[in-house]
Amino acid sequence: MFKKMVIASALVALTLGAGPAQAEFPERTIENIFPWTAGMAMTVSQIMAKAMGEELGVAMPVISTPGAGGTKAFKTAMGRPADGYTVFDGYVAPLVLQPVLGKADWTYKDFKPLHSGVSNAFSIGVRADEDRWQNLEEMMAYGKANPGKLRYSSGSRGNLPHMVIAKVLQGFGVVAQNIPYKTDGNARKDLKAGVLDFAFVNIGGYLQDKKGFKIFLVLSELPGAKASYDGAPSIADLNIDVGLSGLAPMGWNWWLVHKDTPDDITKKLNDAMNRAMARKDVRAKIEKIGFVPLEWDSSDYERIVGPVAGQLSAMGDALTWENEALEKLRNK
Repeated sequence: MFKKMVIASALVALTLGAGPAQAEFPERTIENIFPWTAGMAMTVSQIMAKAMGEELGVAMPVISTPGAGGTKAFKTAMGRPADGYTVFDGYVAPLVLQPVLGKADWTYKDFKPLHSGVSNAFSIGVRADEDRWQNLEEMMAYGKANPGKLRYSSGSRGNLPHMVIAKVLQGFGVVAQNIPYKTDGNARKDLKAGVLDFAFVNIGGYLQDKKGFKIFLVLSELPGAKASYDGAPSIADLNIDVGLSGLAPMGWNWWLVHKDTPDDITKKLNDAMNRAMARKDVRAKIEKIGFVPLEWDSSDYERIVGPVAGQLSAMGDALTWENEALEKLRNK
């Protein structure tokens, strides 16, 4: 009897000392902090988040947090606990471009990577009935022979498409006038009207009006980007090296978490995103919108993202080159 009482007392003591059971991550909603307003890019992130949430067994809403070139979203996410319940939707602008421009006090190394997301390649397009030039090389030959005569738009000035196009122009030695617009749609309208000679055409604009444009150059090496523009020539097809490679000349995202997130939680998120991005149904939905699912996991982060900062700096130099060349023309 005494022995039974001792055993019972020991069991009670163990039960009382054990405390509440440790909850297994995740036990509640995980939020993806998205840096732009609603649009095609957000739709793609919602596709990814839904699939990742299904793999984890929790809801994963995408929270639009636009402002300050994407940095508002990053600051919002940084202000949250490093517990894995907040994922940074790390688009290139807030992750790499804004730090390069001195508008953010972090670098891509200040986060833990989960998996690459998607890319959306830019392109250089002309109006569908353009008959002065048959391809980019012919247009560039005209531009080189006639400095400052070509007029183009990248939407707003100084944005990533402007930087990329300026780098291409610099590679060909062509000085052209960038005409700013508040919206890409208005720029494309003026392109069709003949006010502009060429313009930045994003994948959304192209898919909405394929018959309205002739794509002279897809600003990406990725085969999937070329396929999104129905096989138009890409920078991989050029006979000259314009100094653009990898993810540098396009829009893309890489999902991240706070650097202090525990490793075991980071691994669960990483594994779930790997599974989600490998799903055929997820990839098909992304590709239907014209974006390209990316294959790289966390181990590739430094190798893939690291070179982007250097190339973006070179593109910034191309903007300076363009401005100085135009100023010289005006002063002649």
